[in-house]
Amino acid sequence: MLKTKWIEKKIPYTGEELHSLFAYLNHGVLGDSVVAFRGSCEVSFDHMVDGEDLLEQAKIQGSDMVHFIFEIFDRPLFAGVLLQRLFAAVVIDVLKSLANANADAKSKVSLDLQRSGDDIYWQNKKLSISIATRSPNSTMIHFAVNVSNEGTPVLTCSLEDFGIEPQRFAETCLCSIQAEYESVLMATHKVKAVK
Repeated sequence: MLKTKWIEKKIPYTGEELHSLFAYLNHGVLGDSVVAFRGSCEVSFDHMVDGEDLLEQAKIQGSDMVHFIFEIFDRPLFAGVLLQRLFAAVVIDVLKSLANANADAKSKVSLDLQRSGDDIYWQNKKLSISIATRSPNSTMIHFAVNVSNEGTPVLTCSLEDFGIEPQRFAETCLCSIQAEYESVLMATHKVKAVK
């Protein structure tokens, strides 16, 4: 079972939050989980875990983002990266659905969102950031989507560009990934063993 929680309080993301038992020790969510919250983002090199970003001395920051922190136990990093990419696909589906829900019947929009690995782009503008990593006892993912384009070091797009309310977006994503996760678990339990 994947537990989910939207955290009302704004939390600035520094990279330090990506640690084992973050959801449990800070928000009472124990076990496989994903918690979401809104806040700024500024990751120092001390808390950066992406080797490519470290080599490039890349800035990871934004004034306002929706953050998702996953923690999955007893799974290898490979499974975490697959979950990270599945979540990127879920985010795209949610964005398209919410954008169309906001439009009237004559002005349905076609969000041409593109996924490249775990990153999402719209018209060559970056919408998301993400990393998957391991602790001694769990696999963790940080995934964040821009609410605003302010304070970003690269050309970005944001929920504001699509007229999407951040909390509704986050809660819809949480519900969707929980359903996907449960469906994957069920698929592993209904298969007859091959002799």
